[in-house]
Amino acid sequence: MNVKVTLVDYGIGNIFSVRRAMESIGADVVQTDVAADILASDRLILPGVGAFADCIEGLSERGLIEPLLEYATTGRPLMGICVGMQMLATSSEEFGEHAGLGLIPGRVISLPSEDHDGNKLKIPHTGWTALLKPNSVTWERSPLCETKEGESVYVVHSFAMKPNALEHRIAECEYGGHRICAAVQRGNIFGCQFHPEKSGPVGLRILARFMAI
Repeated sequence: MNVKVTLVDYGIGNIFSVRRAMESIGADVVQTDVAADILASDRLILPGVGAFADCIEGLSERGLIEPLLEYATTGRPLMGICVGMQMLATSSEEFGEHAGLGLIPGRVISLPSEDHDGNKLKIPHTGWTALLKPNSVTWERSPLCETKEGESVYVVHSFAMKPNALEHRIAECEYGGHRICAAVQRGNIFGCQFHPEKSGPVGLRILARFMAI
């Protein structure tokens, strides 16, 4: 029997590419904007692209915020992708002050505009970037457990999460000499700033490990 995963469809997000990636690894995908479907999920993916406030508004308009928060308390796996990861945070400074889901305490902040030498950095940060481990972090109990440090994934972002607790920051990437948060985890809740569905074999392996949790 195929393992089922539910994609939260709130009118914004990279639904099609995530769905195709999940189906390519043998997952049985349910795409929904219905609260009951979310609460009945075995595994849940919250995708996202674009602006933080628009994504939160899309969830709110469909009455999906409370079901997401309730699902997160069940211990079942939840993955946020790109802005989906950012929405796990407490708040965001993107185009004003906006509240997030608060599932991983922290704040979404803008990427540095200059490198360590004062040269302007291109924003958004786009392209392939190597995944790095913060000090003393292990990926053993995360969807990154079969990922090797230094393997590259695909990113497109102008903002990134800054978790309050260092132990929730499980992967980083480097841009202009700055270490940027690339993945977070708090118990059953995992988020990746990069797009695993666009990251080739490395990304598919990460999705497969999420499904195996």
